[in-house]
Amino acid sequence: MFIQVTGVTVQVRAYVTRNIEMVTDSRNCEQCGVLFTPRREHARFCSARCRVAWNRLNASDPPAEGGALGWTITAMRETIDRLLRARGWDDAVLAGHEAAERRAIEGTFGGLRFVRNQMGYYLDHADFIQPGRGAIAAWTWRSLPEPGLDSLPARGQEWEMTRYREYQAWLAAQPVGDTFRRAAAFLRRTSETCLTPT
Repeated sequence: MFIQVTGVTVQVRAYVTRNIEMVTDSRNCEQCGVLFTPRREHARFCSARCRVAWNRLNASDPPAEGGALGWTITAMRETIDRLLRARGWDDAVLAGHEAAERRAIEGTFGGLRFVRNQMGYYLDHADFIQPGRGAIAAWTWRSLPEPGLDSLPARGQEWEMTRYREYQAWLAAQPVGDTFRRAAAFLRRTSETCLTPT
């Protein structure tokens, strides 16, 4: 396209966007800075590689120094990192469970995604956990009020409300240890399935 400014003709490149919805949902990766269109709710990174790199650079204190809650956060980060590496064969492992157990696994991971999306942005890690007496595994997840989602696009609001409802149904008032046992058992079985020759 050419425009004329006070007798001088200047060539201007015009960029046309075909899908306006994708542009409004685009954001910059917090690790590498590249512009990307997220494929899930509050994606902050363009890839799992960038998420892992950012987490390694910004990890909290080691569990021994960070106390009991630090241990819990570290366990959750490791679980989420493994979840990010999950592939299509996980669906086959999930399909191998009875319907009730399958729903519990999906709900647990949905609830953990809500924690991941909210922690450090809107809520502090202590907002999620109700400490108790005895082992950390016996501490419970707190019930939380509905999050304010007005700043999100409609699709993001829908995603986050689904994750919130899964958090309330499958994590709130439940022991932290049960959540991680369920998640770890599924991820372990998935890993074994992946590594087993066919």
